[in-house]
Amino acid sequence: MRIFSLLFFLSICCLSLEAAVVDTVRVHSRAMSKDIKAVVIMPETNKPQSVLYLLHGYSGDHADWVNKSPHIKDLVDRYNYMVVCPDGGYDSWYWDTDDSNYKYETFIIKELIPYVEQTYSVKGQRENRGITGLSMGGHGALYLALRHQDVFAFAGSTSGGVDIRPFANNWSIKNRLGVMSDHFDTWTAYTVMGNLHLIEPGKLKLFIDCGTEDFFYPVNNKLHEELTYMNIDHHYLVMPGKHNWEYWQRSIDYQMAFFKQCFDPTLVGK
Repeated sequence: MRIFSLLFFLSICCLSLEAAVVDTVRVHSRAMSKDIKAVVIMPETNKPQSVLYLLHGYSGDHADWVNKSPHIKDLVDRYNYMVVCPDGGYDSWYWDTDDSNYKYETFIIKELIPYVEQTYSVKGQRENRGITGLSMGGHGALYLALRHQDVFAFAGSTSGGVDIRPFANNWSIKNRLGVMSDHFDTWTAYTVMGNLHLIEPGKLKLFIDCGTEDFFYPVNNKLHEELTYMNIDHHYLVMPGKHNWEYWQRSIDYQMAFFKQCFDPTLVGK
């Protein structure tokens, strides 16, 4: 568990005098034959930037982060990298499924990222891409990063649903994957815990946090134990808190400090 460098980093960073610019864009998805909204939060700089893809939770949308945690604009000013918040649908879990309306893995990897890198002044290397999110989005961020380590160098999760199997009847998951008792192998293949074997040594830097009163705390703790057993380096932070915006408004400070260290490790010793 490594949190002290993040605490130090938070304490020494000062707010910029610049003002973040917030755009809402529509990105066409050929895979799903529709336009999908995304909020883009940009620091005012002409320099090529790194990008953090920040995913919302179940029943949320692209505007959740900027509306419910508005100080994220201050964090973008402070850390000077772009944040992109795509709409992931009400209950997509950021998977590709047989349903043509649920191709969100393809959307983010093959449609959203190319759009961002063609439209904005950003760096296009994996070392300049990170992904994180809350709840369903925490699952989505880790799931996509594990499956696309050629795309992302850094990944995180806050209050993530990192193992869906204990929740077989929740959040419409069975509508996407089928009933778990009949499709257990599919459920395992579509959960973060079922994809840890994909992690290449030293390939991904990971930051996972969860509140101690969160119903996802046991599966996050299990993920931490499994990563430790597999000798996979990661940052793990637990704080008092429930599965709510009061917690996420605090946890995003630590998440974004982590990604700043990743994007510019010269600022604070590794």
